[in-house]
Amino acid sequence: MNATSRTSTAAARRPATRALAPYVAELKAELRRTWRTPAFVLPCLLFPVLFYLMFGVLLGRGHAARYLLATYCVFGAMGPALFGFGVQFALDRAGGLLTLKRALPVPPLAPLLARLLMAVIFALMVAALLILAARLLGGVQLAPGQVFGLMGVAALVALPLGAIGLLIGAWVGADAAPAVVNLVYLPMALLSGLWVPLSVLPTVFSTFAPLWPTWHAAQLALPVMGEPTSGSATVHVLVLVAVTVCCALLASRRLRRIG
Repeated sequence: MNATSRTSTAAARRPATRALAPYVAELKAELRRTWRTPAFVLPCLLFPVLFYLMFGVLLGRGHAARYLLATYCVFGAMGPALFGFGVQFALDRAGGLLTLKRALPVPPLAPLLARLLMAVIFALMVAALLILAARLLGGVQLAPGQVFGLMGVAALVALPLGAIGLLIGAWVGADAAPAVVNLVYLPMALLSGLWVPLSVLPTVFSTFAPLWPTWHAAQLALPVMGEPTSGSATVHVLVLVAVTVCCALLASRRLRRIG
């Protein structure tokens, strides 16, 4: 009886394993390709940490190291999502890789989910590096709940920013994609108050800050550090979800039209 039960359980697991195999293979391939591209890996991992050390530790005063740790966890998640989707997706589309994948027996969502998980993994790694730098060089003490909270917000940021990157990659050619992504990446970070608090910038920055999804993400990260925020957490989450859904739908519509 026990042998029969084990046999039936193993047989039930095989279809699930087969169904997940393409997704696992795509994720492994995506991570392998990404790690073999130092020009992508090193800036994504080190750029936010260096900025945080400059603005939050070396030039920061008072509780700047704590405040900016929250916003830089959001900033650190932007790069992998925007460049991983926006630039790389445009290159894959121009090089015919997406057409090839459509001809293969691979689930249509497998490449996109693999790229999304890659962005989430990188966001978590950047957040971990920022927390380590804040602890060792900024003297910031964090409870375990705060660590998990910051990393959770960083992972969440990968969704709307990945959708924005997907939209850019679907509409813009491979040659123009890096420039367009940078036009979104850097101004959005500044206008959302991720590099420096909006309170030290002209009032107009604070007025238009709610237009940017990264500002809403920062409003989710700041309470983790005990900092005051604006608006309701529910509203901020809904805005991020709305941005994700809208950009993903527009990108999918564009991809269906261009083939």
